[in-house]
Amino acid sequence: MRTYDFTPLYRSAVGFDRLAGLLESAARTSQENGWPPYNIETTGENAYRIELAVAGFKPDELTLEVKENLLTVTGRKTANDDAAGRTYLHRGLAERDFERRFQLADYVVVKGADLADGLLSIELARELPEALKPRQIEINTGQRLIEGKKSKAA
Repeated sequence: MRTYDFTPLYRSAVGFDRLAGLLESAARTSQENGWPPYNIETTGENAYRIELAVAGFKPDELTLEVKENLLTVTGRKTANDDAAGRTYLHRGLAERDFERRFQLADYVVVKGADLADGLLSIELARELPEALKPRQIEINTGQRLIEGKKSKAA
């Protein structure tokens, strides 16, 4: 995998440091191991879902945190007392801790999360503030009132 040096961008552009940081973060993330696997899908015009395969994790072993447009999903396995009395011939189920980070766009909020059948589903939605939503502007016709009567525009 190629690595890119964004230092020249920092020297010649003002205000793009966040964009360069996102690009560097994406490049680092793609080089990490791919565990746990995940899907990102759109479920509506402004709705999204992230699904992580977290088989073997209990709800109390998973944490979700959102801070400054960064969603962090962490899985920490607790000590398994049942494994002490077992002898495994093959141990293929991953029981290692993990941390996955997802950069969220502005105004994207986490609506909820569900754990079922080994999949952690995180529901997201883009909620624009009223000031950013499209609105209708009334158009004036330019007609004037003279002594209580409307005058005709020429």
